[in-house]
Order: sequence, then C-alpha cells, then structure tokens
Amino acid sequence: MNDRDRDDAGRARSSRPRDAYGRPLPRGARGEDRVPDDYTAPPEEALAEAQRLLDADRPFHAHEVLEAAWKAAPDPERELWKGLAQLAVGFTHVRRGNAQGAQALLRRAADRIAAYDPAPYGIAAVSLAAHARRMADRIEKDGLAAVTDADLAPNLS
Repeated sequence: MNDRDRDDAGRARSSRPRDAYGRPLPRGARGEDRVPDDYTAPPEEALAEAQRLLDADRPFHAHEVLEAAWKAAPDPERELWKGLAQLAVGFTHVRRGNAQGAQALLRRAADRIAAYDPAPYGIAAVSLAAHARRMADRIEKDGLAAVTDADLAPNLS
C-alpha cells in the first residue's frame, strides 16, 4: 500500500517537514515553514516574496512562490514564470550540492527567461538569463565552489 499523502483530487502531496533547502525530513522532525499549497498572489507581490526568499537563502521556497505564479499566469507569461521557478530550482540544486542538476536547471531557466525582452512587471529577464548561463558555465568549469552567496540572490527586477 502506498502511504504517500494525497490531496482531495488524489495528487501526491508531502506533509513531511522540510529543511531550508526543501529536502524531506523524518516525520515528526521540526522543519522549516513552507509556502502553502494554495498560495496565490498578484505578480508583483509574488516577485517581491520570491526576492525576499532568495535574499534569505531560501531558494526552494522562492521556487514554490514562483511555481504558484507560473500556474496562475496567463498563457503569454507562463514560460517566463516557469523559467523563474526553474532558476530558483537551479539555486536549490547548488545548495544541495548537485552540480549536474544545477547546470541543467540554470540553462533551462535561461532559455525560457531570455525569450522575454522586454519582460512584464519589471523582471530583469535579459540579465537573469545571462546570469544563469554564466553560473552554469562556471559550475561546469570550476564546480560548485565557484558559486558565491551573491550568485544565489540576483535581483529579479
């Protein structure tokens, strides 16, 4: 029998606590506060919250905010928000020590984000895409040790 947590629609949900980088902890452990599954916010508010989370070294949580914005975005903006969520996941992989995953997600994010020039809501799409590509290249060449804390909290706008 599958003991995974499920929502009312039967989709898998994890109620296990998570650490600061989103890794599951044992049941009953004290974890980090999470972004609620039903989180919604206007785009400007989602960007501000994602920036706050990145600045606080919580890229997994920033990803959750950006993923919610992506799922709520109108069709013309969906790929931008998906790219921003992937950027945060790339940062999460850096923090988790997964160089290969970080490179893949940073490059995927850059490809999506770069297509938006100009981007809505003051999003710095061109510079974010360039930043993601530089990080991915640096990780490939020099490893995760080449990434600085400042690299993981770029200005989204």
